[in-house]
Amino acid sequence: MPATSHLTPAEVEEFGRELDKIRDEVLASLSERDARYIRGLIATQRKLELCGRALLFASWLPPAWMAGTTALAAAKILENMEIGHNVLHGQWDWMGDPKIHSTTWEWDFASPADQWKHSHNFVHHTWTNVLGKDRDIGYSAMRITPEQRWHPIYLAQPLYNALLALFFEYGIAIYDLELERIPSGKKDLKEALTQLRAVAGKIRRQVVKDYVAFPLLAGPAFIPVLFGNLTANIARNVWGHTIIFCGHFAEGAEVFTEDRLEGETHGEWYVRQLLGSCNIDGGRLFHIMSGNLSHQIEHHLFPDMPSNRYAEIAPRVRALCERFGLPYMSGSLTRQAGSVWKRVLRLAFPGPARRLAPASPARRLEAAA
Repeated sequence: MPATSHLTPAEVEEFGRELDKIRDEVLASLSERDARYIRGLIATQRKLELCGRALLFASWLPPAWMAGTTALAAAKILENMEIGHNVLHGQWDWMGDPKIHSTTWEWDFASPADQWKHSHNFVHHTWTNVLGKDRDIGYSAMRITPEQRWHPIYLAQPLYNALLALFFEYGIAIYDLELERIPSGKKDLKEALTQLRAVAGKIRRQVVKDYVAFPLLAGPAFIPVLFGNLTANIARNVWGHTIIFCGHFAEGAEVFTEDRLEGETHGEWYVRQLLGSCNIDGGRLFHIMSGNLSHQIEHHLFPDMPSNRYAEIAPRVRALCERFGLPYMSGSLTRQAGSVWKRVLRLAFPGPARRLAPASPARRLEAAA
């Protein structure tokens, strides 16, 4: 039975109004305390990176290599998850700081910021988990719902999902280009080539920085520094892949048909965001290192809300879900990651299709009447 079958159209809209109240209260209360959080985090990230790179210069000593690689990996994770992702969402635009703004920030990631903002902020967050509209369902490479037509290539998806985890930033950069739309004429070849050059330029700068410049500066420690940088980048990629997949593809996250979008109301949009998301349980440090995407439900409901507020509102969102009889899916990292890999493995093989989440509660009830 659909998770929303018990709700009337009026109740769905009331649910949306209650969430609007939460959002409005938080945005009205943003203050210097929040600004200090993001500025302090950026300062911490930069110190971690500086410390990590300095320790790697002494990496002929194994403890220094371990400490430097760990510090650099932590810095890259913070820069990518809690800082870059959220700044590019416009969560900190309210500060009016041109250095911490979605229109000026560029991150240490293969995808140029403007390309990523289109595919993620616009396409994904508008049509979250709608098959045929949200390209993040399987990232155009994997079958993660039975309604995706099976092809023998999917037999290899456990392998290439593991490879995607290792090189996640490059997989996302290629995915953002939407190259599969060129043959059908939905994307202009010249536009694609322009974007491809931007990606190539971004990757070239990263490669020169991490695999040429810093190793050369290290002199005799060239090889240890190179491998330390490589290890830090892989750790960042695997961590980001794990957190993002757990928030979108863990057991219980629903996928919807396009008819769900027909006449979708504000309240129905909120319900779709809720049902297509899963949280990950953890402490404060874990949430920060995950970019607060461990609060994927709250992030999908309020993508432009500063991420440091998600932990604060999560109990209110959960209580609201209980009040309206809606699921609030959350679990440990091991549980969520295990369910993701179970799905990837199971759907690598052909099997009977299951029914997708149906049309919105309002239209179902109208049809029944």
